[in-house]
Amino acid sequence: MMNGVRQISFGLCVAVVSASACAAESADAGYPARPIRMLVPNAPGSSVDTLSRIIGNKMSEVIGQQLVVDNRAGAGGIVGMEIAKNAAPDGYTLISATTAASTVAVLLMKKPTFHPVTDYDHVSQFAVTANVLVVHPGQPVKSTKELIDLAKAKQLNMASAGAGSQSHLSGAYFMSVANIQSLHVPYKGGGPSVAAVLAGESQWTLTPAAAVMTHVNAGKLRAIGHSLPGKSALMGSIPPIAETIPGFDYSGWQGFMIPKGTPKPIIEKLRAAVIKTANLPEVKNLLIAQATEVVTGTPEDFRKVIADSLAKNAKVIKAIGLKAE
Repeated sequence: MMNGVRQISFGLCVAVVSASACAAESADAGYPARPIRMLVPNAPGSSVDTLSRIIGNKMSEVIGQQLVVDNRAGAGGIVGMEIAKNAAPDGYTLISATTAASTVAVLLMKKPTFHPVTDYDHVSQFAVTANVLVVHPGQPVKSTKELIDLAKAKQLNMASAGAGSQSHLSGAYFMSVANIQSLHVPYKGGGPSVAAVLAGESQWTLTPAAAVMTHVNAGKLRAIGHSLPGKSALMGSIPPIAETIPGFDYSGWQGFMIPKGTPKPIIEKLRAAVIKTANLPEVKNLLIAQATEVVTGTPEDFRKVIADSLAKNAKVIKAIGLKAE
């Protein structure tokens, strides 16, 4: 009798598990059935926002549902990262993750509220972004060396997108290796920080290319260097900072993460859509106009990029003496 009860119980368990699995498989097969929220942990007009919209607009067509941009700026990207961590793992919340929000801001927290490697699932990287050193055209500066000389001769303001942003860390690192001091002026996002240089409030910034190339091409800002380790066709005639400061190399990446526990078939469907979208000729051309290179891969590839970036930025933060807040 007892054996019979056990067999019935086992059979019921199998039936329940099978039904759940079938339901999950069915949900995955119909995915996506409604618009997908794309969290952008930066303000509108920032480089992250620009690149996210380039990918998101076309990916909506590829995947068959709209990717709705949800800008959640604040605390160097921490606000958006926390929202993504706590969202339902159903495939309807993506976060457009970056070097700054994922591996810089978290290193500047005394009590980190997330870990970029272990607290999320990873979809795919889609871009590598150079930082560009720009000044207002009214400044008597036409090269990295001239900026260094001017900064040694007088007080200059360095604009950033806020504490822990990519422009903050890259600018601080630049000052450290160039042996100069400028007043760090943090703004609420990449758009306002670039606007400050356009208006002459701040004299320079070293910020992701997508935030400034439109202004550079329009003659409203002067680009005097970039952060890639050598000359790049993407950067045209803009020279690498490494020509003036040997070994200088500090660029960023961007890609999609998703709440931990999202079903693998959904992650794979999203990854395929990201790769197809990023490699469309019209998308590649839009990214090239922002001096951004398409780089895609597997979730494991992206996870390694994030882990390596976390280790590198920990060393940079220590070297330049930034403290957790």
